[in-house]
Amino acid sequence: MILVTGASGLIGRHLCARFERAGIAFRPFDHARTPEEDIRDPDRFAQALEGATGVVHLAAVSRVVWGERDPDLCWRTNVVPLETLREGGLARSGRFMVFASSREVYGEQETLPVPEHAPFAPMNVYARSKVAGEGVVQALRDEGMVANICRFSSVFGCPQDHPDRVVPAFAAAAARGGVIRMEGRGNTFDFTAVEDAVDGLFRLVEASARGERLPPLHFVSGRGTTLEDLARSVSRHAAPGLEIVDAPARNFDVGRFVGDPSRALQELGWKAETDLEDRLARFVGELRAVAA
Repeated sequence: MILVTGASGLIGRHLCARFERAGIAFRPFDHARTPEEDIRDPDRFAQALEGATGVVHLAAVSRVVWGERDPDLCWRTNVVPLETLREGGLARSGRFMVFASSREVYGEQETLPVPEHAPFAPMNVYARSKVAGEGVVQALRDEGMVANICRFSSVFGCPQDHPDRVVPAFAAAAARGGVIRMEGRGNTFDFTAVEDAVDGLFRLVEASARGERLPPLHFVSGRGTTLEDLARSVSRHAAPGLEIVDAPARNFDVGRFVGDPSRALQELGWKAETDLEDRLARFVGELRAVAA
């Protein structure tokens, strides 16, 4: 049985569905399901691990802006539970771990695409918490645990995602008629469909369960898309009345990132298969149906 923290989030809910289809036993753990499933409670977290052969650790304060608003909560959620598990002897438990990190750890890199060995240059609280979390996971590896790291970038494609993330916000405006605010029209990101991201994560879980210790992996498309291009893409499927406006970029956000996906292909045979334009069109349609 595999414990999935953050099981109600964007990636977690789709991973659990994938486990269910594959007949893999799992235990969801997420405070969105019940306040008792809180990773900040060490006793609850330890109880949830009982009987688990491994843990996919997705739970986090996952929004950059949330980390800026409440740095202490971000750190207590994203770092302290991992430190507590390590201090409790997690590396000696025989379990494996897959830890979800973020492209935010790289900050602004001069050269794109960014490989996994690029230096960390975190620009915000959330990014620093992920760097620290990766440090704990590396310590667990050094202590003998099968603990693998993956890094995501701008995953999208679920109507139940946070509505203020960039793709849901743009797509919702297109679906219902509204305003798209481009906070830096030239800002460039690597958008990855949730189906592709979860396929990579599923493969990494399988490898971890087999005892494979892999280097950090990107689950990214390897394609850069500006916010202006993203707005134009969703506007092709827009309801009447859509307006696109410029807004200033936030000073704590990474402005450009494209990841190198070649290591994931080499290690797991994974690559992003979803066409961005087609998936954006479908996502706008899904949001329009939800609003109807």
